[in-house]
Amino acid sequence: MNIGQAASGSGVTTKMIRYYESIGLIGQAMRTESGYRQYSEKDIQALRFVKRSRDLGFSLERIKTLMGLWQDTSRKSVDVKKLARQYIDELNDDILKLQSIRDQLEHLADCCHGDNRPDCPILADLARNPTNNATKVR
Repeated sequence: MNIGQAASGSGVTTKMIRYYESIGLIGQAMRTESGYRQYSEKDIQALRFVKRSRDLGFSLERIKTLMGLWQDTSRKSVDVKKLARQYIDELNDDILKLQSIRDQLEHLADCCHGDNRPDCPILADLARNPTNNATKVR
């Protein structure tokens, strides 16, 4: 099948298919005599694997590792689980950071009078010395 059909069958855009090929995430497509890319069902399966991995937020580097594990029939599932758990830990850290940011912004927004006065605790906090980690609100 051609690249358009591969894109349709995998849910990956033609532009991304070309990119994934260029960085070695997926193998180079077979070419017709006239130079058109041709994809097999195995290629489509690999593209679906990449798409699902991207949908879960895996980095391209991790997807390369996962692809290697997926293609290695002698792999140990413990290696895959370890990688997933490492990513889960990073996601949990990111969630905590985002919750902290949200809480800080919510506090600042609650302290802002939102009136016609020029004093604004949100702007004051943004302008404060970054070495002082304590949020100071008027």
